Amino acid sequence: MGNGVTQIRRSVMTLALPVTLTTLLQRAEGIVAIFLVGGLGATAIAAVGLGQLLAFVATTLVSGISVGSNVIVAQLWGARRQHDAGEAARHFLGLSIGVSLLLAGVGIAGNRFVMQQLGAEPSVIELALPYSTLIFLIIPCTVLIQVLSSILQGTGDTKTPMYGLIGVNLIHVFLAYPLIYGHWGAPAVGLRGAAIAVGLAEATGLFYLFLRCRPILKKSATLRQDLLRSIWEVGASVSGERIVQQAGIFIYTKLVLLYGTVAYAAHQVGLSIESFSFLPGYGLAIAAATMVGQSIGAGKYTRAKLENWEANRLAIVIMAAMGLLFFFLPDPLLRAFTTDEAVIELGTMFLRIVALLQIPLALTMVLAGSLRGAGDTRFIMGTTMIGMWGVRVPLALVAALWLRQSISLIWAAMIVDWSVRMGLLLWRYRSERWRQIQVIR
Repeated sequence: MGNGVTQIRRSVMTLALPVTLTTLLQRAEGIVAIFLVGGLGATAIAAVGLGQLLAFVATTLVSGISVGSNVIVAQLWGARRQHDAGEAARHFLGLSIGVSLLLAGVGIAGNRFVMQQLGAEPSVIELALPYSTLIFLIIPCTVLIQVLSSILQGTGDTKTPMYGLIGVNLIHVFLAYPLIYGHWGAPAVGLRGAAIAVGLAEATGLFYLFLRCRPILKKSATLRQDLLRSIWEVGASVSGERIVQQAGIFIYTKLVLLYGTVAYAAHQVGLSIESFSFLPGYGLAIAAATMVGQSIGAGKYTRAKLENWEANRLAIVIMAAMGLLFFFLPDPLLRAFTTDEAVIELGTMFLRIVALLQIPLALTMVLAGSLRGAGDTRFIMGTTMIGMWGVRVPLALVAALWLRQSISLIWAAMIVDWSVRMGLLLWRYRSERWRQIQVIR
């Protein structure tokens, strides 16, 4: 038994570390953009943050395709049905192209209206609009990179997406800095430069990942109804969960914006810093979904439980350590992004609050990943609805509109939200009802 656990631990590390780095790299573009425009002031930070928020919400709407591709390909791969996995991957790819093009059009047409509804100041909107429009133009690249990465990860190949994202980030940094500030002979185009760099980098990464994924993709003579049914059963709940989450984030962001541009800039910088703990947790959640999906596809339920335990253990260690860093050393972390003293003061408060939710967040993320790997996506959607709309949004509304308290109470609502979700997912996982779910037939 001891040797078996050690082998599983090694497998978790081998799979999880590249996925964690890949996930970190996927978010790194946004973090680098915030970092690079920090020299332009709080308004520029808020503008980029707002543009990134809208793009993130749009890509979230198709997250069911990305997560669904990982879960279904992993279970088919674990069951040694590689040809079926290749046909499923091709279905996912075609669907993601159509949906992402639609989202790009809707986003470009409606981004100004959404910014106004969020309550952003006119100066922030005018800066954010050109950046946001360019980012929406390249959303198909962003979505396809996520889906191709998920397909490869579902087969157990976690290194190729990592290499692809390393290339994307290197190209982005090499192009963004001179285009923002006008160095090395490039024109100074400000925030537009940051968006242009993202577009060129992601187009290159998409080309690379498609070439590497091409041998996996298999043509189908007709549309496979069984695969479409599986895609719907897994993907619809995931997309529903993300829509519920992002709708709540919209309300929550609007409440933060009530406290002004400096407060929102501190919020955005704080989120960028927190990503250094959040993203490893998210990477481990994807690794858990892949490993548990493959084990369930092969009928190895005991192994799936051990994989979940090891992923949770690793997430707690990493995120608790980062929480200590956030709590005791917020000042140097914030000064790496901005020199605005008002932003640093509020950002310090934000980081100390999010430090307290790192362990509940770690458990919630990995447990959700394991349950997704089993196909238990409906319960996760219900948990998200309870946490966001039953806890965080009501608490934040009461604090901001009724009690009219400090923004610290708005941020503290996140702790209660993630703690409630953690409790619900622990109960669900321990009940083992996920073993009765049949994703592939």
